[in-house]
Amino acid sequence: MRKALTDQGRAALNDCRQIITKGSKSFSLAARLFDPETRDAATFLYGWCRYCDDQVDEAAASGRRDELELRLEALRQKTAGAFSLDPQHEPVFVALQYIVHRYAIPRHYALELIEGMAMDVRGTRYLTLRDLLLYCYRVAGTVGLMMSHVMGLRDERALKHAADLGIAMQLTNIGRDITEDAAIGRIYIPLSWLDEAEIAHDQIAAPENRQKLAMIIVRLLREAQRYYRSGDAGLWHLSFRSACAVSAARHVYSEIGSLLQARGARAWDQRAYVTGLRKLWVVIGAVLSLTRSVPARLSRPWAPGPLTTVWKYSNVT
Repeated sequence: MRKALTDQGRAALNDCRQIITKGSKSFSLAARLFDPETRDAATFLYGWCRYCDDQVDEAAASGRRDELELRLEALRQKTAGAFSLDPQHEPVFVALQYIVHRYAIPRHYALELIEGMAMDVRGTRYLTLRDLLLYCYRVAGTVGLMMSHVMGLRDERALKHAADLGIAMQLTNIGRDITEDAAIGRIYIPLSWLDEAEIAHDQIAAPENRQKLAMIIVRLLREAQRYYRSGDAGLWHLSFRSACAVSAARHVYSEIGSLLQARGARAWDQRAYVTGLRKLWVVIGAVLSLTRSVPARLSRPWAPGPLTTVWKYSNVT
């Protein structure tokens, strides 16, 4: 991949690497397990995703709804432009254009991700778990789907597992950040769950609600585990190196969920994250767990199959 990059592409890659270094140490660690070509493509994709997210967050900080809408529309137009053959000039859109054409990534996924960000801009709230899953699919499931095109799958039926893994990770994020999000008016927990627990929607972060909140998070993470298990089933459809990278990221995220559950009502006293040494141990364990698949992989060598299906939210169960 590096040899095929233009000077503009190499500059875009360097910019995306800097975005990752600042934005996600967990992704950076897991990405090292990819082969070089896949690692660069994943870096391009992450750089674009992070850029879009930062654009929305910066506009949100201004408190101006008109600015948010302008940013969203600009992201839609620039993203759509990357799927054309028109020259791109901003590094993250140079990066996006390269990978969408190189790996035949459907435009639907990228625009769905931005629509997920628009749900944040609008302050969308979710009555049921099913409503929340639409949001999770848009902001995270679509990333798994785009990465499926980058990594290649031996069977396109495994697209379901890719979307489910993204959903699981987003559910974990929601559990970790619930009080921080509530402080800025964002509520992701299904309102019906809050009502059942008798937690007022504007009192989620109140100290007296922490025990009730801890019970809700157990319920949320139980749902996340269901989607993590589906994600695990998709690892067989990846090359061994890609499976190792994905499994590493998956286990680091699920470890965050384990920390939340272990802390109970004190889960949000400080931000839950996996420390460096523990993270390394989790990654090693994730890789070792895949060695059991080696005999089967040797008997049926991996080769990517064609991906013609565009996976949509209606397929999520």
